Amino acid sequence: MRELLLVNGPNLGILGRRETAIYGTATLADIVDAVAAEVAERGWQVVSVQDESEGELIRAIQDNYATVGAIVNPGALMIAGWSLRDALANYPRPWIEVHLSNVWAREQFRHESVLAPLASGVIVGLGARGYRLAARALLELVDEPAGRL
Repeated sequence: MRELLLVNGPNLGILGRRETAIYGTATLADIVDAVAAEVAERGWQVVSVQDESEGELIRAIQDNYATVGAIVNPGALMIAGWSLRDALANYPRPWIEVHLSNVWAREQFRHESVLAPLASGVIVGLGARGYRLAARALLELVDEPAGRL
């Protein structure tokens, strides 16, 4: 069974009750279930990791190099998560950065991600459905011949 890595950073474990006007009412469990449903037909399972600690997220990435790809919502670590960036630079599969809110419609300090230049793509502002879109994109990116779009 092939596995897709789903990584969620600080404060994302309380989705559904955290600033619902910004982040929506979907819980992290709802998101994991939605991603799992999206990739099930391919026979993939989801390995979901959420932690408040950057170090634990790094360990999860390093321990899951064999996954087919990853969806990463780093939360605020997008701003200064340099160690997380280094871990993702070494991750050998395609990965997509996801943010529930439109970071460019928010405070100026959220307008730049140190991770985004390494990602296969970035999805922002589409709420929980952004994770499903990332899963769909990975379904197309994984095992795709090099150079084919």
